[in-house]
Amino acid sequence: MKPLDVIIIVFLMVASFIPHIVYAFHLGSIDEDATIIATVTISGEEVYRVELSEETPHELIRFEPREGQYNIIEVDGTRIRNKEDNSPDQLGVRRGWISQPGETAVVLPHQLIIEVHAESPDGNQLYEDEDVIIPM
Repeated sequence: MKPLDVIIIVFLMVASFIPHIVYAFHLGSIDEDATIIATVTISGEEVYRVELSEETPHELIRFEPREGQYNIIEVDGTRIRNKEDNSPDQLGVRRGWISQPGETAVVLPHQLIIEVHAESPDGNQLYEDEDVIIPM
């Protein structure tokens, strides 16, 4: 192993933590007055929206994206999850509870996405995702 190899390895290890630092900074910059909102979309169309707070009641909602497919979404106060579905890989179920802005749970075969984001008191979404085109 050459000295330059060690420098490259150390640089890559340090660089691997950059996304975690950016995400932590993003969460820390959310206003205390912001409302945490969860949205459920199927095939790109929003079908359910709920505020995640201590006052939000426990609720189970069943969605049937197509014939023979189902998803049971559970809301429990400040968190939401895909409790049950009949997709073959069960990735959405294994994702578990989500509650922080920026977290998502995806059931790709059913085209169902659960997203958590923050909204300012005036109703505008904070830190809205922007489409980025990266040239090849």
